[in-house]
Amino acid sequence: MAEKGNEKRYVGVKENLAYGFANAGQVFGYNLVAGGYLSLFFTKVFGIPEQAVATMIIVLGIWDTINDPIMGGLIDKTRTRYGKLRPYLLFVPIPLSIATIMLFAGPEILADAKTATVKIVYMYISYFIWEFFYTIGDVPFWGMSTAISPSPSDRTRAISSARLISSIFGGLATPLLVVMMDLSNNHVWELTLSQDFLILAIIAAIMILGLFSLAGRKTKERVVQSVKEPSVLEGFKVMIKNKPLMLIIIGNVIGALAGLAGVFQTYYYSEVLNLNSAVLWINLPGTIFGFLTYLLIPKLKKKFDNRQIVLLNIICRAVVSSLVFLIGLGFYNSNIVVISVLLMIQNFIFSFFNTINMVIPTEMIGDTVDYMEWKTGERNEGVSFSVLTFVGKLTGSISTSLGTALLPVIGLQFVKNAAGEQVTIKGEHTDLYIWALFTIIPYLLGLLSIVPYLFYDLTGKKLEGIRADMKVRREQLSKEVSGGDVNE
Repeated sequence: MAEKGNEKRYVGVKENLAYGFANAGQVFGYNLVAGGYLSLFFTKVFGIPEQAVATMIIVLGIWDTINDPIMGGLIDKTRTRYGKLRPYLLFVPIPLSIATIMLFAGPEILADAKTATVKIVYMYISYFIWEFFYTIGDVPFWGMSTAISPSPSDRTRAISSARLISSIFGGLATPLLVVMMDLSNNHVWELTLSQDFLILAIIAAIMILGLFSLAGRKTKERVVQSVKEPSVLEGFKVMIKNKPLMLIIIGNVIGALAGLAGVFQTYYYSEVLNLNSAVLWINLPGTIFGFLTYLLIPKLKKKFDNRQIVLLNIICRAVVSSLVFLIGLGFYNSNIVVISVLLMIQNFIFSFFNTINMVIPTEMIGDTVDYMEWKTGERNEGVSFSVLTFVGKLTGSISTSLGTALLPVIGLQFVKNAAGEQVTIKGEHTDLYIWALFTIIPYLLGLLSIVPYLFYDLTGKKLEGIRADMKVRREQLSKEVSGGDVNE
């Protein structure tokens, strides 16, 4: 489906850059929390039992399914001269930066704790507070990707800018972390693993204050909101009635099974290859190519609609991961040179899929916001993009919790020796299980997420008709709000 090229452009280069760097400031800290690193931090670094970590992550993940839409509903009720999204983006950087430091300060603060119970309580409280303030920032941030302009092309550019810049600068957290972990494990410097995490948490806090705050200070809301303030309950009702949105939610929740790959990637490099920093050169070709693939998305959208792109993405990832698993069976734990080449090829191919995942689903949620405005006359960026936030956190929680719970099942445990040091215990086939859970198993399970998208129909002429209709309605609403002057 071709994109039309004669749309008015509302968002300039400076604003797009500000939006992109703001996401980088947020994502740097999120990358310390996301996926296997949170599991590794709580189990291996903080010394909390695996089952306690798995339980906490899933419990608070379920809480997010309630908390995020509530937050989205409150945002949709907000009416100020700054807009309904910007006030939250102006407020949240300070408490979020403090919460990020406290989340990773536990091992240092409780270094002399006598029981695991104290650590578990600290884990629950600090993670809950971090999740709370992250939600307050993340929901309005992604809501801004739709409110920033009525133009679909503007929105695609804003989302692409946010994803691209965050992958460069926000993505620095992982390389820094794995290098610091190897330096600590090999006693190249005197810093402990807990100090490594804390230092990066402090850097994350500085980036939140300096960069994430740009979202509130340098971006504008241009899509006119209705004068009526919907209630939180109405926001929930709208979300449930939004069939395309609900199909996206279901597809993403099922797709959480593919997230196991991210969890076991961490354990593969750490416990099978015994070289955390291997991820740097293995991911390097894919990282470089990933930046370029943002330029290919407009060309891809000329040939396929968003639904088709998502389906092709899911299928291709399953095929590639299956081939990697089978080819690597003979040397996944014995030949780091050959396995590095194999994984470099996989990540090079996956970089294209990852870029698609960063842009297309977010754009699809924006389409569902327009769809419900067309259907009901109400815009619900808050509730709709709270879905993007809570689904992302819920699926991350499911995969991280499930992955952590599987550790003792596959024979991987972290225990303290007589000297009080954390040591790793592995079973006979643990390395093979980790290899399978890193490669083939997650993506084959992820094929199930195809089913909801088969029923998604917000594409083609239907979507074009909605956009054309809404353009006329918005011009009329702008006249009503501005007293007839729509030039602004």
